[in-house]
Parts: sequence; C-alpha cells; structure tokens
Amino acid sequence: MLVLGTAAARAAPAAEGVQDWLADFANYATSGFLWNGALLAVEITAAAMACGLVLGLGLALMRLSRVRVARAAAGFYIFVTRGTPQLLQLVFIFDALPFIGLRLDSFSTALIGFALNEAAFSAEIIRGGIISVSGTQSVAAASFGMSPGLTLRRVILPQAMRAILPGLINDTISMLKLTSIASVIFVNELTFRAQQIVGQNFKFFQVFIATGAIYLALTSAITALQSVLERRFDIERAEAGPSAWQRLLGFRRPVPTRAAVPDPAPGVARTSDAAWIGSLIGATDPALRGQPFVVGRNVQKAYAGREVLSGVDFSVAQGEVVVVLGPSGSGKSTLLRMINHLEALDWGEVTVGGRPVGYRPPNGGPPRPVRDLARARAEARIGMVFQHFNLFAHLTALQNVTEAPVRVHGVPPAEAEATALRLLAAVGLARHVHHLPHRLSGGQQQRVAIVRALAIQPRLMLFDEPTSALDPELVGEVLAVMRRLAEAGMTMVVVTHEIRFAREVADRVIFMDEGRVVEQGPPEAVIDNPKHERTRRFLRMVEQEEVAEIAT
Repeated sequence: MLVLGTAAARAAPAAEGVQDWLADFANYATSGFLWNGALLAVEITAAAMACGLVLGLGLALMRLSRVRVARAAAGFYIFVTRGTPQLLQLVFIFDALPFIGLRLDSFSTALIGFALNEAAFSAEIIRGGIISVSGTQSVAAASFGMSPGLTLRRVILPQAMRAILPGLINDTISMLKLTSIASVIFVNELTFRAQQIVGQNFKFFQVFIATGAIYLALTSAITALQSVLERRFDIERAEAGPSAWQRLLGFRRPVPTRAAVPDPAPGVARTSDAAWIGSLIGATDPALRGQPFVVGRNVQKAYAGREVLSGVDFSVAQGEVVVVLGPSGSGKSTLLRMINHLEALDWGEVTVGGRPVGYRPPNGGPPRPVRDLARARAEARIGMVFQHFNLFAHLTALQNVTEAPVRVHGVPPAEAEATALRLLAAVGLARHVHHLPHRLSGGQQQRVAIVRALAIQPRLMLFDEPTSALDPELVGEVLAVMRRLAEAGMTMVVVTHEIRFAREVADRVIFMDEGRVVEQGPPEAVIDNPKHERTRRFLRMVEQEEVAEIAT
C-alpha cells in the first residue's frame, strides 16, 4: 500500500504538470498577440508575392526576349539575387535606402526586400512554365492576329499554370516562414513576438511549439489552396467548365443551346449549310472572281544559310483552290506560312488582295516588317489550319472557335457563340461543343480547327497538310468539310499529299521540289500527265504508299 501511495503521489504532480503545459500551449496557440503577428506575416507574404510575381513575369519575359541586352540584364539580376542570403539583402536595403534619402518603416522595407527576392525565383518558375507550353500554340494564336500580350494572357499562361503552380506555392510557403528573419529589422511579426513572450516568462517549449502550430495552420491553408487551383487549371479535367484563370478573366460558360442537335453523318453536305457557310466568307467583289488575289514574286527564304525557297513566283485567283504538292523539305509549308507572315521573307514580295501582310513597301530592298504585325494579320483575315490541329488545349471546342472573333475582331460574345454553335453543328460536332481537345478524335479536332479558322470570316484559307496526322479512316471527315468550302467559293491554298483530293477539288496544282516550282497547271495536266520526270517520280511514290496503306 505504501508503494502504491508513493507512485500515486508522484503521478499526481506529473499529470498536473502536463495539464499546465497543455493549458499554456492552448493559451499561446490562441493568443491574439501571436495571431496578430501571424497576420502581419501573412500580409508581408501576400503583398511581397503579388509584387514579386509581377516583377518575376517581367524578368521571365526579358529572359525569353530576343533582345540580348534584356536577356543579360535579367540574367544578371537573377544571378545576384539568388546567390546572396536574403538576410543580407534585407539588412542592406534597411541600411542603404536612408543614404539616398528613402526612409521607410520596417514593414515596407521587409515587403520590398521579400518582393525583390521573390522576383528572381518566380522569374525562373514562370519561364519554365512558359517553355513547357508547345510553341505551336503561339503560332496558332498569331495566325489569327492575336497580339503577343493577348496570346500570353489568353493562351500561354493558362496552360503554363499547371507547371507554374507547384513552384509558386512552394515559394509562398517558404516566404511565409522566412518572414521570421524580418525580425532583424524590427518587424513585429510572429516569430519576433514569440521571442518577446519567451524573454518575459522563459516558457520556451510552450511558446515556440504554439508558434510552430500557427505556422503549420497557415501553411496547411496554402497547401489546400494549391490543391484547389491545380484541379481548376488541369487541362485534362473531365469537366470542361471555365478554369480558374478563365473565371478571373471574366469568361462565362456558354449555354449549350445546340447540345441536343443530333450529329449529321460526317461528309453529308446540306444545301442550306453550304449556302450559309458561303455567307461567312469574307466580303469580296463578285466581279473580282478569277482575278489574282494572292501573288508571290521572287520569294526567297533561308534558314541558317540553307536556302529553302529560291525565287518562287506564284499566284492564286479569287475563289480558286490551289493544291501544293511536293516531297518533304521542298518548301511547301514555308511558302504557305509566308502568305500570312508567320515566316518572314528574306527577299521578294507576297501580297493578299493587293496588299502585303505586315510589310512596308520594299522600295527595292528587303521586306521590312511593320511594327504592329498582329493587327496586320487580323486585318488580312486569313484562316489557317495546321497539320497537328494546334487547338488551344485549355479551351473547349466552342471556346476555341469564339476566341479570335471575340478577342481579336470585337464580335459580341453572344453573336460569336451563336455562329460557332451553328458552324460546329454544320460539321457534325453539335454534341461535342463543350469537350476539350484531348477528348476529341483527330478528325474531330481537325474539323474544329477548320471551323475556328472559318469563324473569323476569312477571305483566304490556308491548309498545311491537314490530313497527314490522321488515321486513314478519319481523313474523309476532314476532306469532306474542305470540299464543302471549295463548293462555297472559298479561296484556298492547300498543302497536301492527298492526290485524290487534288484531282477532284483543285482548280490548279503546283508541284515544288528543292525550294522551286517545278510545274503547275490543272490537275489533269500535272497529276495525270506530268511533264517533268521529278513530278512523275513523286506521284509514283505517293501511289505506292497509298497502295501499301490499303493493303494494311
């Protein structure tokens, strides 16, 4: 009994000590004094992150700039800032600014110091995110006349956010914790207040563990926010509602008024649809039909000293369908991209409707690009369809179609949506308007790409091997839509290997090899009765490939 009594006597004070410790911990963990310090840390973190991200975006764009001085300046700043301790940076700013007449309080000094430091780290995170987005997205946006700034805001950054978010959230958590070093310049934040309490009562464990719990609660909230944002920015999400970025920019999900319209069979042409699609073609004077509309004179282009186009001359009449054939590397795609100035001319001239797209008059010298190239492309109203679709991966089929009309040409959103819905229904995609590109087949994606180009009411359509990335079974879906465009009177330049399409639809065929036009003329002349041996050899090769595909 004596032993049990002694043990109980010893346990009682220990239990009371634990209870007292827990009571102290709870008291400090809910202390208004400490939470006020935590709020100050959050304010510094939020303000510094906001400023740092703006500066970081600017530095990232400088690092990606073609201007060598801008790249060097941004690189030097990032090198110095990342290579020196943040504590020294804070002390330097706190002590140096008064010498040049700038006297700031401790809070402002901490905010500036953390923002300048964060700018260097976030610049590399943002740059990595931008690089992770395929360059074809920028090319597609440029083809519709979207300016670099609009492309960055509407196309690149929304897709880059998936790669950017983890790094930025990690930086945010690190900054929240590192606000503790601001105590060296007398910022009365959470850690500094904890030290003040400990200096009075010497209860190290209770105070600092409570402080750690407060930090943990704050960082847990940031981690939860990260999970929410990552789900919203996931372009492979099952649902295709507006992302967080689109909500921020005021994008509203369109009402699926046509979602119940049954899909017509691919390739089924309807007279009403053909006439209606024809009405979307950019306004032209019927009297000009058959007159030269696209003209190229002495077009020359070289890459790294290798000549790709060697003095090419060509023309496309109003309402004409011209098919460009040739082996890979013959310069077909380069020539096509020069029409809407996606590639710059080295020498020569290309005009659309009598005007160069984005060039000043050459005056006997090399072409000189205008300053506002995006506006020049937009005014030219040239629709382009790419080999690999180049749909904006974060936007639904409907949003892809409405983006350029609304953002570039100022069409009211409701009108653009109505037009897009009817166009998508006309090509058999009424039930897929809210699907993201990754949920569509290749043939469906290419039909969306054609509709996206048609939605700007183009005067000219360019097709860069639109079926080469498709399975043979899907080729017919795309070619059927192109046939309907030709029937509607669209002026078209088509780079393709589809000999049957060229024979049936083209008004004229151009065969190119090694950067030169070998021969051109009606399909029955170039395809059925070619004059040059190089043309005959190419056609035999294509025929053999088609036979092999049928056999497999």
